[in-house]
Amino acid sequence: MAKKSADKPLLLEDILFECRNILRAARNSGSFFEKRDMMLTLVFLRFIGEKYEDGIAKLRQTLIAQGLDPDDENIIKAFFDDATFTDGTYDLPVEARWTTIINKKAPELNVALDTALNKISSNNNDLKGCFVEGTFTQRNLAPNDIKKLVDEVNKISHKAFGEEKDLIGRVYEYFLKEFAVNATKEEGEFYTPHDVVQLIAAMIEPFDGTLYDPCCGSGGMFIQSAELVRSKQGSINSVNVYGQEKEAATYRLAKMNLALRGISHHLGDTSDSSFTNDKHKGLYFNYIMANPPFNLKGWYNDNLKKDARWADYETPPESNANYAWILHILSHLKPNDGVAGFLLANGALNDEDTIEIRKKLIKNDKIEAIIVLPRELFISTDISVTLWILNQNKRGGKYHDRTLRNHQGEILFMDLRQWTENPVKNEQKKKVLLDAAQIEKAAKIYHTWQEDTNGEYAEPELYRSVNISEIEQNGWSLAPSKYIEFIDHDLEIDYPKEMARIQKEMKELLKTERQSQQMLAEAFKGIGFAID
Repeated sequence: MAKKSADKPLLLEDILFECRNILRAARNSGSFFEKRDMMLTLVFLRFIGEKYEDGIAKLRQTLIAQGLDPDDENIIKAFFDDATFTDGTYDLPVEARWTTIINKKAPELNVALDTALNKISSNNNDLKGCFVEGTFTQRNLAPNDIKKLVDEVNKISHKAFGEEKDLIGRVYEYFLKEFAVNATKEEGEFYTPHDVVQLIAAMIEPFDGTLYDPCCGSGGMFIQSAELVRSKQGSINSVNVYGQEKEAATYRLAKMNLALRGISHHLGDTSDSSFTNDKHKGLYFNYIMANPPFNLKGWYNDNLKKDARWADYETPPESNANYAWILHILSHLKPNDGVAGFLLANGALNDEDTIEIRKKLIKNDKIEAIIVLPRELFISTDISVTLWILNQNKRGGKYHDRTLRNHQGEILFMDLRQWTENPVKNEQKKKVLLDAAQIEKAAKIYHTWQEDTNGEYAEPELYRSVNISEIEQNGWSLAPSKYIEFIDHDLEIDYPKEMARIQKEMKELLKTERQSQQMLAEAFKGIGFAID
């Protein structure tokens, strides 16, 4: 018997698809950005409300365990009327609680939602500037439409989809893909998948000190790095987070996302471009993790012509910001031991118009590793990208609990394009991921190379350590295919032996077929039929 539709597992994409359809059909729903603002703000209210409810439930259990009655008037006044939580949970006024919002009548919802946002931003300094005033009342969706939207968002829960996941970032990614196809292609704005962030973090190990992302988007790098830090040492408090974001709506989202997770952060006072108004000018960081917009155009203005960030190199080309990102990141790394891991489109490996910058970066020994990643890691693009690692200290010495060798004058190349054996289910397009074993293997290759290799360090079709002199001979190209050995597996085939095997199998197949026909003919002959 076929399963009822009620037995079908609840998928985040199905809920968001329905929300998208509601907004597309609704009158006054506004532009893509206004639709996205409404959706992400609703999801934020849902999550902060759910976290508050969980906090209250835990507080009740704690009081009961201590022999106190959580329903006693004095206890309520002492512990619940102005609740204090130690895990970053916000104490919400009644008007801002999701239980209040979800029970409002449809005609009251637009006002109720804006009231909730006003109460939250008034009561919490961390959340000031996160919301657009009048987000819901200015759009004024019809009662039926806003009610349907709120009911759908009510289905999105960390209990259903996992506390450890960056669900706000995942919603952000979905609406980038579904509502702004042209914008994502033009600006290269992609949400960085969880496994890619884990790979970067596993390699550079940002477990203490300062962490910076100059194009932080929805804050996903910080969220996912925080989870890794917690798994390694238990507390994110030892990492100070700094970031910047150009798009105002995405900047607000990052503040919401980080506040929701209780991560202390420095994102500057407003949204702005890292190139034209660097909010952290003069600061140097232990670690930098970033996924800059690929092949960004329109980044340059004349004030940047003699900028200090590329004074020692050359001004990056106006047509493409890839090398502007590299030099901006390098300018913020601690001079003695800063490490950066960031993604760029593969064209940056051997662009002709950036060869002089690339040559100097290589000769100055700033580039430590180049790792080409599989295609189809991102939902919103199937482009293959490269993970670059810059390191200000290739001289060796202590790094966390490891001892590194002197590997000056060497660059490690890795090619992971064949690691596509893990398809992601329930996606509308083909997508793969890097699993924990693959991430561990890649990090081990890199760390082993840093620590104790001498002489040749290579595995055909996977990785190879290369001296800078060889890179010079290859015209300063950083394409791994120029350095890693690739085997023509066709040459391994013993063609005479293979043909003999095929001929033998064909003979056996024909013999079996003749025997079958003969048996069939005998059977039909016995009942008065003949087969030609």
